[in-house]
Amino acid sequence: MGKTTGFIEYVRCDPPLREAAERVQDWEEFHLPIPEAARKEQGARCMNCGVPFCQAGILWEGAPFGCPLHNLIPEWNDMIMSGNWSHALARLLKTNNFPEFTGRVCPAPCERACLCRMYEDAVTIRDNELCVIEKGFELGKVKPRYAPHRSGQKVAVVGSGPAGLAVADQLNHRGHSVTIVEREEHPGGLLTYGIPNMKLPKEIVARRVALMEEEGVTFATGTDASVPQVAQRLLEEYDAVVLCCGAERPRPLGLDVAGVSGVYFAAAYLKAAIQRQQFGIEPEVPTAEGRDVVIIGTGDTAGDCVATALRQGCASVTQLVRRKREDYLDTAGRLPSGYAQEEALALFGQDPRRFSAQVKELLKGEDGTLTAVVTTGGDTLPCQLLIAATGAAGCREDVCRAFGVEVDRTEENSCRTNVDNVFIAGDMRRGQSLVVWAIAEGRAAAAQVDRFLSGYTNLR
Repeated sequence: MGKTTGFIEYVRCDPPLREAAERVQDWEEFHLPIPEAARKEQGARCMNCGVPFCQAGILWEGAPFGCPLHNLIPEWNDMIMSGNWSHALARLLKTNNFPEFTGRVCPAPCERACLCRMYEDAVTIRDNELCVIEKGFELGKVKPRYAPHRSGQKVAVVGSGPAGLAVADQLNHRGHSVTIVEREEHPGGLLTYGIPNMKLPKEIVARRVALMEEEGVTFATGTDASVPQVAQRLLEEYDAVVLCCGAERPRPLGLDVAGVSGVYFAAAYLKAAIQRQQFGIEPEVPTAEGRDVVIIGTGDTAGDCVATALRQGCASVTQLVRRKREDYLDTAGRLPSGYAQEEALALFGQDPRRFSAQVKELLKGEDGTLTAVVTTGGDTLPCQLLIAATGAAGCREDVCRAFGVEVDRTEENSCRTNVDNVFIAGDMRRGQSLVVWAIAEGRAAAAQVDRFLSGYTNLR
C-alpha cells in the first residue's frame, strides 16, 4: 500500500452531475469525470484492509454485501494512486469481464462493505473501477485477446445479457467456439433494452460486442430459441447449451386490467422507449409525452421509468411506494433521493414519491382508456399511463419447454439442469438480480461447462 494515511488525508469526491433541469432534455450520460489527480487521491483513500470486506460477495441480511465478482479492489486502488493504469487494468479484468457496465449501473455493494464507511464515507470503488476500464480503452490497453488454441468443442449461449456475455467471453478465451443466440435484433439483452441510455450508452455495449466478435464469438441475432425447431437444432449441433434468458416473467399486478388500455410493465415500457429513442422503431407501447404517469415501485427500475417519462415530456409523474417513508430514512433522518427523483423535483417542484400508497382501483373511459387511479389512501390521481415496476416472477417457460429443462430441478449451487448438456445461468437461474451478480453467474456457469467439455477447468 503506497499511501498509508490516504484515508485520513483525503475526503470522498463523487463525480459531479449535470444539472437536473438540463440533463432531462437529452439522453446523454449525466455523470462528469473528475481530474486524474483527484482520481488518484480517491484511490489513495483505500486502506488496503487486512480483511477487505469489499471483496466478500455474500448476501448479508438479505442484501448483497461486497462484490460478487470478488474484485481485487485494494490492488487496483493502489495502482490508481500510483498512476500504474496498465497494472490496475490487468488486476480489474482478472475478475470482471465488463467493468464498463458495472462501473455505470452497479449499486456498489462493495461500497456498503467498505471499512472506511464505518467512520466516514466509503471509498469511491465503483467510480474508480469505471475510470480504470475507460482509461484502458483511452490508452489502447484494451485489446483483443485470442485463445492460444481451439478445443474443437462448440457451445451455444442463448441470451446476450450480462450473464450470457460473461459465459461466452470466458469459454471463448478458454478455446471453445461460442455462438450467442439472441431473440432481439441487437445483442446486449438487459444492457441494451432494459437500461436507459443516460445510464448506459448503447455505444458502450456495442464497443464490447465488437471486441468479442473480433476475439471469435459469433452473434446470431433475430433468432428465437423458444421455437422448438431452433432449440432442437442447437441441441444437435452444439456440445453444450447455456440458457441465459433472464427473468422476463413479470410479477402479477393484482389489479383487474381486463379491457383497460394504458397499463404496462416496466420492462416493456423501457424497451419501447429505447427502441424509439435509440433504434428509430415505433413500438406499440406509447410514449409518456403529454400524459399523467403513475409508476408503481421503488427500485432502480422504477427510477429509470421516472427518468424516462420525464425525458419523453410527461405532463406529471407520480411514484407510488408501498412502504412508509420512515423505512427509507438514512442515519441522519434524511430521505435519500436518486437521480430520477432529483430530476422530477427540478421539473415539477416536488418529489414524485408517495409513500404508504398503492393502486386500489383503475378508472377508465367508455372506450377502455385509462383515465385515473384510486390509491389505497383514497386519493384519485389522473393517469393515462400506469407503469408497474414490481419485479419479476421468474423466467419464460417457453424457452425451458423447448429444451426440455425443468428449472426447479437444477442442482444446488450448480448450473446443471436435468438435460445432460444444457446449463442455466444468470437471472434465469437465481431470479431477478444485479448486473454484477449476472456476470458472476456467467463466470460460474462457464467453469462448469468447461469442466463438462474438458474434464477439468482453470476458469474461476
